[in-house]
Amino acid sequence: MPAHTCLVRSPYCSLLLALLVVLSGTDEQGDGSECQLLQPEGPMLVAEGETLLLRCTGLGNCTSDMIKWVKMNNQHLKEIYNFKGGFFPGVTPLTQQPSDLLPYDYSIYVHNVTRQHAGTYHCERFYDLSENSGKELERGNSVLVWVAEDPEPDLWIIQPQELVWANSGDTVILNCTVLGDGPPGPIRWSQGAGLNRKAIYNFGGISHPNITSVQTSSSDFSILLQGISAEHAGTYYCAKFERKYKRQYLSGQGTRLKVKANSVSTLETRLSVNMWQQYLNRVKDAVKMAKGYLCALVFVILALKIVTFAFVSLVLAVQQRVFNKKI
Repeated sequence: MPAHTCLVRSPYCSLLLALLVVLSGTDEQGDGSECQLLQPEGPMLVAEGETLLLRCTGLGNCTSDMIKWVKMNNQHLKEIYNFKGGFFPGVTPLTQQPSDLLPYDYSIYVHNVTRQHAGTYHCERFYDLSENSGKELERGNSVLVWVAEDPEPDLWIIQPQELVWANSGDTVILNCTVLGDGPPGPIRWSQGAGLNRKAIYNFGGISHPNITSVQTSSSDFSILLQGISAEHAGTYYCAKFERKYKRQYLSGQGTRLKVKANSVSTLETRLSVNMWQQYLNRVKDAVKMAKGYLCALVFVILALKIVTFAFVSLVLAVQQRVFNKKI
């Protein structure tokens, strides 16, 4: 088998194989390394004077100095926040170090909302804002602002929890209050945004396993997540869907769930690894000692054979001399 001989015995073949493996792995990673920004669909409704939370999650090779928020209103594009820097009164980032989080969080607060804040907001990369980026700007989150003198809206969706921490195995409640009726259609919960969006609970249909409703009143659309694991980490949205047009009518601002690693499990894993390592080391030492003993035993056997052969040869020589004298 020449191929196997080359791989085992030739250092050049081994080096070439390792290089090919590394390069192929780099290509696979590079396919998913492009920065991808995810926003919820909306629309969202906020009252005048309140604080608006606009969520944006970055996947892939994203850096803060390439992300900005813009608002589209009456075909006018206005920059409202730039993570690279600048002065943006009334707007602050949800976290001061978005680049330290994975997935990256580029969400922002808009404080003391007024009617002028109504419009569609986009979380974008700088080079997406060229003349040919109209398709990119279609995925923004529209915001409606209710002012006291306006008629009372037919629907409010309130998600009071911005961030929830949980340990692996925990049970978590995600709260959602829906005030009003709105158009006919169900209330649904989803996880993630954009192409990564996944429906997890439908109050008018199928629900995901290990997720149940905890309705304490007709306006309570909270859900219970059981057996939390790392896969549950993400942002959850409570939204109203319009049955007639099969579209999302109104959404809450979202609740982000972060799952902490189970320290006990991690410690047990490390201890198990250390124990196996110690066991392997002991086995190796035993094998080395056994090899040493085996070599010594072989040497002793050979020495005994030589001594025995010499003794037998001497006896035969003596007997031969005695026999010759008798003759």
